Amino acid sequence: MAKVFTIPVPPRLGNKRREHNSDPRYVAGQRLLVEAMRYLLQADPVNNRSAIHLISEHVRTRFRMSDSPLTS
Repeated sequence: MAKVFTIPVPPRLGNKRREHNSDPRYVAGQRLLVEAMRYLLQADPVNNRSAIHLISEHVRTRFRMSDSPLTS
């Protein structure tokens, strides 16, 4: 029977937050989705409401809040 060795690793104490650098691909992707929402809104806001809602949910759940397409 094999033996299992464990190497204990002490936890890193302290509440240091990592420096966050925005990836330009995230921002470009968000910008593209915002432009798509604007286009759908201008084309036909009533019929495209479900598509706008779907894109909006995607932006809110898939992207970091610190990566904003409006400020870049």
